[in-house]
Amino acid sequence: MIRVSYEDISEEARRQLKIHILDALGCAIGALKGEPILYIREHLKDFGGNGRCTLIGGGHTAPDRAAFYNSALVRYLDFNDSYLAKGETCHPSDNLGAVLAAAQYANRSGCDFMTALAVAYQVQCRLSDVAPLRAKGFDHTTQGSYAVAAGVSKALGMDVEKTANAIAICGAAFNALRVTRTGTLSHWKGLAYPNTAFCCTHGTFLAMRGITGPREVFEGNKGFMDAISGKFEIDCAKENLERVTKTIIKKYNAEIHSQSAIEGALELKQEYSFPVSEIERIEVDIFDVAYHIIGGGEEGDKTIVRTKEEADHSLQYMIAVALLDGQVMPEQYKPERIVQRDVQALLRKVVVRPDETYSRLFPDRHACKVTIVLKDGRVFSKEKKDYEGFHTNPMNWDSVVRKFEGLSEPYTDATLRKNIVDAVEHLEDIRVAELVGPLANVCAPTPEEN
Repeated sequence: MIRVSYEDISEEARRQLKIHILDALGCAIGALKGEPILYIREHLKDFGGNGRCTLIGGGHTAPDRAAFYNSALVRYLDFNDSYLAKGETCHPSDNLGAVLAAAQYANRSGCDFMTALAVAYQVQCRLSDVAPLRAKGFDHTTQGSYAVAAGVSKALGMDVEKTANAIAICGAAFNALRVTRTGTLSHWKGLAYPNTAFCCTHGTFLAMRGITGPREVFEGNKGFMDAISGKFEIDCAKENLERVTKTIIKKYNAEIHSQSAIEGALELKQEYSFPVSEIERIEVDIFDVAYHIIGGGEEGDKTIVRTKEEADHSLQYMIAVALLDGQVMPEQYKPERIVQRDVQALLRKVVVRPDETYSRLFPDRHACKVTIVLKDGRVFSKEKKDYEGFHTNPMNWDSVVRKFEGLSEPYTDATLRKNIVDAVEHLEDIRVAELVGPLANVCAPTPEEN
């Protein structure tokens, strides 16, 4: 991976990288008022110091802290992209904050930045394919440590020796627990990967200085394979930078496995125009991964919804609020919306069941069936195999621009939004400094304004 170049990326993968970068930046700007984001902003005043890397919304700090803050922005809304493997789900744009910080530090071109980000995408997605950890109790951020190290190393222009040490240091040090996403959810659900970005950016810079790490991190005694993942093989000589073309953009501000069910529920409401007050029961038959993560399976009861973190991982809540409000966007996770009686009552009418047929189609399809039963006995059903944004029905540039506009409008004017969109669209012709410049001019709210 360290020897790859921009020329090794296909035209379609380059196009998708730009789409995913703009999508991630929209998610980041839209998260500027998030509660933990404001806490981190205050934290950086004490610990951030003055550095060479830009914070979205203004200010500068050290590369590792910029990686943490900007990654937290990308992740907080839970609206950024996803990659689905049979036994693992990850969010590859979680790597953007770290790679962007390293690319700015090293004064890289837009082509260099996209190449380094493509490396991070490839490493994280392929490890999700061959070494899933969710069932073993480890979080997907564990594979992410290798992705951050690889992407940051590439952005810094490190040689093979130093890159190997960076991967060794980060892989050995950051093996996170899945409890972050089970049971009662906390702010850490959205901050676990930003913390990985922070720590692994720091670890990679140490390797750049000459610090060495355990080079047998994968196959060695008590290494990753021995202690956690089990045996697997990846032939690096056969790898490419195309995995970004298999990643998914979210249409709704909702956990990735919910997207087809939400779209199906909204299509039923639009087609049959029934009053939500007349709903007796909502049945969602869906693939087993969705059931276990967001439907009330092995990761806990999803009818207890009190916070944003619990709401965006409850299929019951997301279906209910979609039918009531006609959308699932950041405003559906405001504390006052979550606790209202209408949505709390309706979510308890949602029954989620795993379906073996749909489970066999995953991850190539996002199959489900939504059935709405009314009090007068009428029954409406819709079966879905994908949704707008899935890799079989991808979201195009114009759709992502509209998503970006909607998320960033409260913090930008039209000229600034255009400047950011243009910078991403023409990344191959600019330097990273010309991208982060407009991002620094986004208006970040203060705690008092929140």
